[in-house]
Amino acid sequence: MNANVMEISLKYGANPHQVPASLTLPDPPPFRILNGDPSYINILDALGAWQLVRELGQVTGKVAAASFKHTSPAGAALEGPVSDVFRRSQFLGKADWSAVASAYLRARAGDRMSAFGDAAALSATVDVSLAEVLRREASDLIVAPAYEAEALEILKKKKKGAYLILEADASYRPPGVEARELFGVRLAQPSNACVIDRALFEAGGTLPDEIVENLIVASVALKYTQSNSVCVAYQGQVIGMGAGQQSRIHCTRLACDKADKWFLAQHPKVLALRFHAGASRTERANIVDQYLLWEDLTGAEKERMLRGLEGSPAEIMDHLTREDRQQWIRLFEPVCMVSDAFIPFRDNIDRAYRSHVSVIAETGGSTREGEVREAASGYGMTHITTGLRLFTH
Repeated sequence: MNANVMEISLKYGANPHQVPASLTLPDPPPFRILNGDPSYINILDALGAWQLVRELGQVTGKVAAASFKHTSPAGAALEGPVSDVFRRSQFLGKADWSAVASAYLRARAGDRMSAFGDAAALSATVDVSLAEVLRREASDLIVAPAYEAEALEILKKKKKGAYLILEADASYRPPGVEARELFGVRLAQPSNACVIDRALFEAGGTLPDEIVENLIVASVALKYTQSNSVCVAYQGQVIGMGAGQQSRIHCTRLACDKADKWFLAQHPKVLALRFHAGASRTERANIVDQYLLWEDLTGAEKERMLRGLEGSPAEIMDHLTREDRQQWIRLFEPVCMVSDAFIPFRDNIDRAYRSHVSVIAETGGSTREGEVREAASGYGMTHITTGLRLFTH
């Protein structure tokens, strides 16, 4: 893209019938288009995802990654180890990924169903290790500050040469005011420059580094998630995001249900499932999802699921009981949950407890904050009020 061109055409707007659509860039621009033809939604996702990983990388000093879909993160994570159990639960092959690749694998695994066709974002240079991962994933675009030459060539071949590749300018700083037009009305506000760091959570005392890191990951992710939203984090990665709901309890249920699936996908009974030869990774992921929802499936759905697995129905359905699930989930700790606004009722705490959440951070200020805090105390949870709301609309 020519740096002097400030307006470029987009494929279409939010929907294919919304044409023509265009993108106007400041000079100098915050990113360059290295490959592909962007749509309106591509740009929205890329900008949200890039801001998330840039901030998360700056705050933690680690490589950060995000898997973005429809203006919210399906997952976000920091670089970290990829265990053999995690690798098997995600149907991954080799185990010698780079730090950048590990960050993205961990981010995408936060909700692999929602990550299908995502916008991938990285805070560091994209290397061959990550390019090889992305080559076989269903992804629509990537945004990062730089690319190794060989990695760029691999990515340019993705989607028959149509994969959208954006190079972000890590030094770019937006103006202090952001604006949007809607229905002929122009809205303006200061940019959300709030600082999310250790001090936000430690007013009541020092916390272990692992807990602080989880709280930072969840909170930065929420900062770039459509509200209302609740996030569950574990070992420096988002494992459950409940986004865009009108009710706080629905956010919490979504986030915790996703977290439960993330835990249970690593259960020995799930890892022992034998898939028919030729089943794709996407098909395997769908089968596991149905296996974990067995009690809610119709008869026809159960039959279709069983056809994807080897073994007799009785052998396959040595099923996870409620007790099995609870015992397994309680092996994972510390699990942290953050809400982008205050928690209005204790039902959110009750649901979080079932997912073995031990630390909760929220804005505070609810008229029933005493009841919420009492519920957390009764479960032995650490309850933190930050005084910071993180709405995004």
